[in-house]
Amino acid sequence: MDQSVAIQETLAKGEDCTIAVECVSLLNDVRESKLIGLVQQNNEHALFVYSHRRMAITGDDVRLDEIIPISYDFSVVEVSSPDELAVVDVCEQYPKEEPKFDWLTKYQKLSKGARSLRKSIGATTVKMSRMKKSERAHAADNSGHKKEDERTRGDGVHESQERVKSEVRDDLIRNSQPILANKSQMLGMPQFGLRDNLIKCELLKNEDAYTYIKNYSFFLGTYNVNGQNPKESLSPWLASTATPPDFYLVGFQELDLSKEAFLFNDTPKEPEWMLAVYKGLHPDAKYALVKLVRLVGIMLLFYVKAEHAAHISEMEAETVGTGVMGRMGNKGAVAIRFQFHNSDICVVNSHLAAHTEEFERRNQDFKDICRRIQFRQDDLTLPPLAIMKHNVVLWLGDLNYRISDLEVDHVKDLIAKKDFETLYNHDQLKRQMDEEVVFVGFTEGEIDFQPTYKYDTGSDQWDTSEKCRVPAWCDRILWRGKNIKQLHYQSHMTLKTSDHKPVSSLLEIGIKVVNEESYKRTFEEIVRHIDRMENDCIPSVSLSEREFFFQDVKFMQHQAKTVSVYNDGQVPCQFEFIPKLDEPTYCKPWLTANPAKGFLAQGTSVDIDLEVFVNRSTAPELNSGQQQLEDILVLHLERGKDYFISVTGNYLPSCFGSSLSTLCLLREPIQDMPLETIRELSMKSNSQVSNPETDKPQDIPKEIWMMVDHLFRYAKKQEELFQQPGLRGEFEEIRDCLDTGSLDTLPGSNHSVAEALLLFLDALPDPVIPFSFYPQCLDCCSDSSRCRQIISVLPQCHKNVFNYLIAFLQELLKHSAHNRLDVSILASIFAGLLLRSPTKQDLTEKRKVKEFVQHFLVQTPSDRDIDEKLPE
Repeated sequence: MDQSVAIQETLAKGEDCTIAVECVSLLNDVRESKLIGLVQQNNEHALFVYSHRRMAITGDDVRLDEIIPISYDFSVVEVSSPDELAVVDVCEQYPKEEPKFDWLTKYQKLSKGARSLRKSIGATTVKMSRMKKSERAHAADNSGHKKEDERTRGDGVHESQERVKSEVRDDLIRNSQPILANKSQMLGMPQFGLRDNLIKCELLKNEDAYTYIKNYSFFLGTYNVNGQNPKESLSPWLASTATPPDFYLVGFQELDLSKEAFLFNDTPKEPEWMLAVYKGLHPDAKYALVKLVRLVGIMLLFYVKAEHAAHISEMEAETVGTGVMGRMGNKGAVAIRFQFHNSDICVVNSHLAAHTEEFERRNQDFKDICRRIQFRQDDLTLPPLAIMKHNVVLWLGDLNYRISDLEVDHVKDLIAKKDFETLYNHDQLKRQMDEEVVFVGFTEGEIDFQPTYKYDTGSDQWDTSEKCRVPAWCDRILWRGKNIKQLHYQSHMTLKTSDHKPVSSLLEIGIKVVNEESYKRTFEEIVRHIDRMENDCIPSVSLSEREFFFQDVKFMQHQAKTVSVYNDGQVPCQFEFIPKLDEPTYCKPWLTANPAKGFLAQGTSVDIDLEVFVNRSTAPELNSGQQQLEDILVLHLERGKDYFISVTGNYLPSCFGSSLSTLCLLREPIQDMPLETIRELSMKSNSQVSNPETDKPQDIPKEIWMMVDHLFRYAKKQEELFQQPGLRGEFEEIRDCLDTGSLDTLPGSNHSVAEALLLFLDALPDPVIPFSFYPQCLDCCSDSSRCRQIISVLPQCHKNVFNYLIAFLQELLKHSAHNRLDVSILASIFAGLLLRSPTKQDLTEKRKVKEFVQHFLVQTPSDRDIDEKLPE
């Protein structure tokens, strides 16, 4: 009988063989490794070559590729295929005694990307008698991961010694290898399919069986530094606890108030405050900097005791701006998420909208942050994680909620009496939380310290400026989750750098820690259970609906409908929306499905939100009729069939996302025009072919005139114009008014009209200075006369709009004593809208664009004639 066949049959019967195992990782397939098995039966030997996934769970995950009998004419030669081991040596011929394997020490190299084998392949041997399949693979896997764990621990110790270096903090966390404490996360890695997701799901459901709660201390701090440099030690704030905390999460707001920081998101103050924090940490412990994340002036620093670093994984950071146009970073949030042992933790540092009357805008900012911050998962096939999907959420920052319905003298009198309970009843955040408008499910500790805003800088004196701000608890710390106890919540009055006082909270948080033995038992029980349960049944689901129609979709107005998917089959299933043939994504850009993929246990259901949102990217083709709201979604079941969901709707055309040339041809509001007429006018404007008698365009679009005229009449002296965002509801009213002509005057506040103008310019398919002129503008940005020459040759409607807007901005500058605008601020805001890049700008381009526009904001004698030429 053939030698290799005999050995195979021996293994199949469960008879004893001894195998020496060694892994060789090949880069040509990052999901697989090679196993070489030296098999001995009696006096016969062979090499078994296997492929296996790095996290093999059962014997089914190991594939036998080749059997190489070791006979007297056995030799090792180089092969041509990079998929196989390549050895550049030939072994000697051996006599009839038992074969020797010292030739393995002669390996000089392997195929490209392969790791060197150990000098003695017999260094690790595993008895392979009647072991179960899962036990075999588990044993083989352990031998490969043992050294990985040792290297991880070694790296953690080394890197913690270099805690100040930012590059080290990334290596410390991102390069850490999986350990038993997060094995359930290892099972979610991309190489795993339906079976392994089921194991992961079962592990999470049975988490209490193999974890226990251990308390760790978290120091949370928030400080609005009002653009100041660090002038005093932060130790009274950061080292205020009796014992050193395990974690530091320190948030800053208004780190830098300069225009450069606002425009370029770059500031020299970041390292200054970072150093001040490092020096202020508790002196009785050694800390490693894990992560720093910043958006303009909002910064979050994450420090941890060095000995805990090895247990942190899955570190991610995100930022979101909620300033003007919902993007500018003077307001917004930065956030991090990470896994510590077996607990998911998310930390948010936010700076919400200012001013007492703007509590609704603060509520909107909070909701936008929760909706827009999405953390990428290690397994890219899984949907992003939202803030509220974590076991623990810690939220800190300048939330800017104020004291309502009390005069400033009454507030100060209550503070003097330390009657914080009465004062707290008038706190806007408390009222909004009581009404469950924001921070639902969050907890804030009792406030027994005086308000932290607003003071004269450098003192403990309440604001003595002309505005005489009412004191308020702007700076807050809240949490959400189980097993959390607050040990202190206080302000730190000794720090006088800013007009705010820093606040700190010390939390004791129960973290889920894995018991290794319990985990092993649970894991093996789950695998055995799935082995028994698995069969050939095909997954199936039922859908609540298969056709969805979205009525009257509008620009930047979200609509959603829900489809319920129920697993009515006999086995768990994994679902995913997949692209149709020759299409790059599973849906059109105006549509999303949330979640787009997932796992359904038998007898369970999931609600999938089908969301339609038309923005500046998708509006132009919908306005012009080139695209319609029509799509088919393909819901695919792994090992099952596909289900088709029809999504249609009607879009109401808008001036937002329409071209200047088309709008100049529209005599009536766009929604009063037949769709076919809009389509024809759009084609004419694109082809620049028109009848001068019937298609005489207006000088500028009436929509721009209405917004600019409103601001000219009512907002010339408005403070923070174009810097303070408006309300979303008011923007929708303004949009409807412009699209339907339903009102003669625009509704909403000055800030909402100003933001609507910015959104209008941002949504133009071709900007005021067309894309084709962009390179020329950059080339001549330092030469004022050449800049003006370019404007003179723009298409007529584009030139008219540019001159009209510049004249308006120059008018605003005449009232700078009231509105506090200057050339630099207006250039920073409008440059990227008037002269927009067709691709992403770098910092150099941004500076050139700003310089180009600044030439026109300084009025010259020739500019003074513009008013006479502007359309009425």
